[in-house]
Order: sequence, then C-alpha cells, then structure tokens
Amino acid sequence: MSSSHIDEESPLLAPEQRKKKRTPLPWAQFSIVLFLQLAEPLTGQVISPFAPDLIRNVGITHGDETKVGYYVGLMHSLFFATEALTVLHWSRVSDHVGRKPVILTGLFGLSISMFFFGLSQSFWGLVLSRCLNGALNGNVGVIKSMMAELTDSTNLAQAYAYMPIAWSTGGTLGPMIGGALSRPAERFPELFGQNEFLKQYPYFLPCAVPATFSLLACLVTFLFLKETVSSPVSMSRLFRFRKSTANLTLQNVVASQDPSATTLPSKTKLPWDEDEKPLPLLALLNRRVVVAGANYSSLAVVDIAFRSIQPLFFSTPIHLGGLGLPPHKIGMILSVFGTLNGIFQVFFFAKIHDRWGTKNVFIAGLISAVPIFASFPLINYLARAQGLSLSVWIVVGAQVVISVLINLSYGCIFIYITAAAPNKASMGATNGLCQTTVSIMRAIGPAVASSLFSLSIDKEHHYLGGWLVYCVLEVLAFVSIAIGSLLPRQVWNI
Repeated sequence: MSSSHIDEESPLLAPEQRKKKRTPLPWAQFSIVLFLQLAEPLTGQVISPFAPDLIRNVGITHGDETKVGYYVGLMHSLFFATEALTVLHWSRVSDHVGRKPVILTGLFGLSISMFFFGLSQSFWGLVLSRCLNGALNGNVGVIKSMMAELTDSTNLAQAYAYMPIAWSTGGTLGPMIGGALSRPAERFPELFGQNEFLKQYPYFLPCAVPATFSLLACLVTFLFLKETVSSPVSMSRLFRFRKSTANLTLQNVVASQDPSATTLPSKTKLPWDEDEKPLPLLALLNRRVVVAGANYSSLAVVDIAFRSIQPLFFSTPIHLGGLGLPPHKIGMILSVFGTLNGIFQVFFFAKIHDRWGTKNVFIAGLISAVPIFASFPLINYLARAQGLSLSVWIVVGAQVVISVLINLSYGCIFIYITAAAPNKASMGATNGLCQTTVSIMRAIGPAVASSLFSLSIDKEHHYLGGWLVYCVLEVLAFVSIAIGSLLPRQVWNI
C-alpha cells in the first residue's frame, strides 16, 4: 500500500481486477492463527457468568444488590483501560521485532493473569489481575496484522469470515466453563465436596482452564507459527544497540522511523526498503485511518455495552429489573449465542458481504442494536407479569439471534482497517492505533453501561421507570449509525 495519490472513494479493486481468481488461503498457518485467537475470548468470556456472583461474594458491595453493576462494570473496564495503554506499543514493536515474540508474550501474560484472578479473594486482587491481563495482552492487534499478511485482496473477506470461529468458540466454551465450573464444591459435591482448596477458591477451576489453554497456545506458537514480518530485527540486536547508545532507550529505537534522524551506524541500519518501512505515528493519522478507527470504536462501544449489560440483567432479580437467573443458566444462554454466531459467520458472512457490500453490511449490523436494546425492558415486563414463561424465553431467544448480526460489522470494519494502512510495514501500527481507541471505548463502555444499569434500578431514583440505561443505549446505537455513514461505499485501494 502507498500513502501517495489516495482517492478516498476509490474501489478496493480496479475494474479489471474485480473478477480476479480468489487466492487459496494458506490453511496450515491460517489454522494456527485461528487457534491462537481462541485464547483471548476464552479468558475474557469465562468470567461473565459468575462475575456478578463473584462481586457479591468478595464483600465489596456489603450486601447492596444495586451496587453490583458498578463493580462488575469497573472490573470489565480495567482490562480494556490497561490494554489501551499498551496495545499500540505492542503492535508497533511487532512491526520491528516480528509478530511471533509479541504473541508469545501476550499468551503467557493471559495465562499468568488468569491464574491470579482465580486465586484472588478480594476486590483489589481482582483489579490487579485484570490490569495485568490487559497490560500484557498485545495480541488482539498483532494477530489481525498477521491475518492480513497471510491474505490478499482476493481472499481477505473469506479470511474474516473464518475469524469469528475463534471468537464464537471462545464465546461458547467460555461461558459454559465459567457457569459449569464455578463453585464446584457446591455444584458437584460428590466430586469436589471434600476439596478444601476449591472451597477456599471457588472460582479457580473455571479460570485455570483458559489459563492452561493459553500456555498450550504459547507452546504451539513457539513450535509451529511462522513469522510474517519480512525482515524482523532480533531482540538481541535491539538490546545490543541499546547497550551501545546510552542516550537512547529501547522505546526510542523502536519508535525511530527516519534513518536520517538517528545515529544508527551502517551495520545496524534497520532492514526495510524505503517503501516498506514502518511509518511514524503521526503519518498514520490520515483521513481513512481516522474514519476506520472511529467506526471500529463506535461499533465496539455498542457491542461491549450490550455484552456487559446482558449477563448483569440476567442475574439481577426480576423485581429489580432483571431476570433472576443463576450463573449456569446465564452461561448456557451465552454459549447458545457463541454457537449461533460461529455457524452464521462462517457460512454466511462472505456471501452476505459479496452480495450487499462492505458498508451496507456494516450499517445493518449497527442497526440490529436498536431492537436488541429495546428487548431488555420487554423481557423484564413479561417476567414481572408472567414469571419465566414461554413468552419470556421467546424474546430472550430473539435477542440472542438478532445480536448475531452485530458481529457481521466486525468483519467489515477489519477490511476497512486493513485497506487504510499506508503500507504493509505499518500494518501492525495501524491495527494497534485503531485497537487503542477501541480499548479506550471498551474501558468506558462497561463501566458506564453497568453504572447506568445500577442507577436505573436504584429504588431511590428509578430514573425513567428503570429504563434510563436502555434509552441511553438506543441513542448510542443511532450515533454509531451516523458515524458509519462516513465510510466510503467502496473500500479504499490496497
């Protein structure tokens, strides 16, 4: 890709190229990348079913049910807040040293932090574990860069159709593991009733499963994953250079983009050609990167707000505005979503994308958030009137099915972001920059959405009859649709 002669409305493929034969996906490496992606959704989703119950049991709310939402939202937001502080640095480092070392570091960080989370018995222990999880996790942007480097313009949509396999599998298995294995001594007394360790740490077992998987993924990466950066600088070379230049830090070396502005001797010159050299951060802030990043952020905040409210709503008692379900039932519902999402994305995303176009599919996914948010008060209204009747479960099922459409937008925006990168050598930095803004939104989203939920059900205020949070989320959905209109109908030239 080149940053020169950019036409914001120019199509992704030239007219004579549009019927170009699709390049087969490199399945050996592509399958490994999909496998590695499973680690993040698995570690992220496993806590969803038991997070409200965990907050209640650490004692931070002192028995006040209306405060559970505040602390659940804060716990979720901390991960994305610390990720926002580090993900750009990890992505830029990967442009220089390669994707593989950064992925290894991220997987190891996920594993350690999940073991710590399962052993935490105080709210501040949970906070520290989540912060560690986010700070060490640079894989989300790096893996997207690697996927783009394994594909070309003819098979990119096909690749992103398979991308949800990992997220959907994690979205299915994570809640199942979290719901089924939390408090094992109570749920399975014949197996774990005499295990004092699991009685003392009732949430360690569900956390240990994804933590162990991350270690396995780390081993697979080390043994089988091939580097996709053409000429990575070895870590030893970077450290030797740091040692020889006491006035520069490692960060200065990694951030150095202009050879004329450095004192690098000829034998340590970075091994990129002029056209395939990572660009300075400011050079990435062109219009198409900003537009793509803004839409990724608006999509993410809509999605994360829904994902944060949903399990909280399901666990809140009916009389307070929720559905009053136990963790294992919440896990089952979230797992059904994961299964449906994976099947739909794999078999239909590429066909829908090719038929309707990238922008139309992206906007349609955002529009689906409008009935999704409206279904929450309807579910509670029916539950108050009829209990957990068939009508309630029909609306819950409809909400789960419609929410699958939101995920169509992710594949579309990833295509825009890939096309927005100024050149291939800056792919990691472009993904990292967009992921930073998304992480900020995802840090704000759960805390604000969960706090609004708690404020809405507060008996003292009970704003808008308990519907304040859903009104705000509807406004957010319409704002995201307006931002989506800024995207060009044809994806930018690669």
